[in-house]
Amino acid sequence: MTSLLIITVVVLLGIAIWQLTKIFDLTQVGSGSKDASSEIANEKDNNINGYLNFAFLGFIYVFTIFNLVKYGSFPLMSDSASEHGETVDNLMWISMGLIGFTQIFTQFLLYWFAFKGRGIKGRKALYFSDNDKLEAIWTIIPVITLSGLILYGLFAWNDIMFVDEEEDVLIVEVYAKQFGWDVRYSGKDNVLGKANVRFIEGINVVGVDMADPNSYDDQMATELHLPLGKKVVLKFRSQDVLHSAYLPHFRAQMNCVPGMVTQFAFTPTITTADMRSREAMVSKVRNINKIRAERSQELAAAGQETLDPYEFDYLILCNKICGASHYNMQIKVVVETQDEFDTWVNALPTLGSQLAQTKEEVNTSDEFAQVVK
Repeated sequence: MTSLLIITVVVLLGIAIWQLTKIFDLTQVGSGSKDASSEIANEKDNNINGYLNFAFLGFIYVFTIFNLVKYGSFPLMSDSASEHGETVDNLMWISMGLIGFTQIFTQFLLYWFAFKGRGIKGRKALYFSDNDKLEAIWTIIPVITLSGLILYGLFAWNDIMFVDEEEDVLIVEVYAKQFGWDVRYSGKDNVLGKANVRFIEGINVVGVDMADPNSYDDQMATELHLPLGKKVVLKFRSQDVLHSAYLPHFRAQMNCVPGMVTQFAFTPTITTADMRSREAMVSKVRNINKIRAERSQELAAAGQETLDPYEFDYLILCNKICGASHYNMQIKVVVETQDEFDTWVNALPTLGSQLAQTKEEVNTSDEFAQVVK
């Protein structure tokens, strides 16, 4: 009710101001500023509006710069942790630079021509149906610019995605489902076993086909660990709907499509520990924890559970709105040295041994049930 009253008052106040301006216009009869019986602007009005246009243009520039400095993050794109990340960042810088230059230049032209073509007594508007030179300029320049950006992007994409058959790479599967991720390592043979959603049962959460000999040494994990400096081929599948695996610090993103396998290749260049120790990251974590601490005080005062301190981790996020808990669909990524990775992955049980153990437990349970019976 209070909100409705406030809105009503604001609307009535606006109407009152509008009526006052009309009364003010009526009181200007005979002032000489313009014909009292006419609503046609004179040269003075046109000049004023022209200069006001330039004032508004200046406001746009100042406001843009203020927002970049106040709310922007400088330096931008400084946390790339993959070999191809620099190429992606360069492409982004070039794109943003061209967009910024075009915005500044075209906005200036817009207001300049509005001022230059303002109404002046005795001036007639110049009309022409077309201008081949102008049309060629504003067609050819964008074509050349966009073609350059597209070619740069295509070459960068091919360099990133090309994997030589003889190249030593680590093959890992990332399996998407509402609302989480499962990770499957390819084992000592570095070959993933076949999989299908129809085989999902019990601990076989990604539907691995155990009839395939390559499946027995596959290893399941709840975190994605990657060795520093080794090229990784991530293969993606989806159990239900369209997801998108987004690894922001590795400048990698790939759709996870039900019924098909997609992939993305990259080489990690910065360990998790090294990224945490970077000055920019330390400052960012400090600011986040300051906000969380203030929020925790509010929660504690309300008798609710407080927030734990934030610690930086690489993450895989879902970049498609895939359902009610989409926001919570993430998994930790750990980049470590080769020795640390080998120690961690060798401690993971193989899927074959896990299924054999589960089958043995079931058989033992059945035998016990028979004895009791």
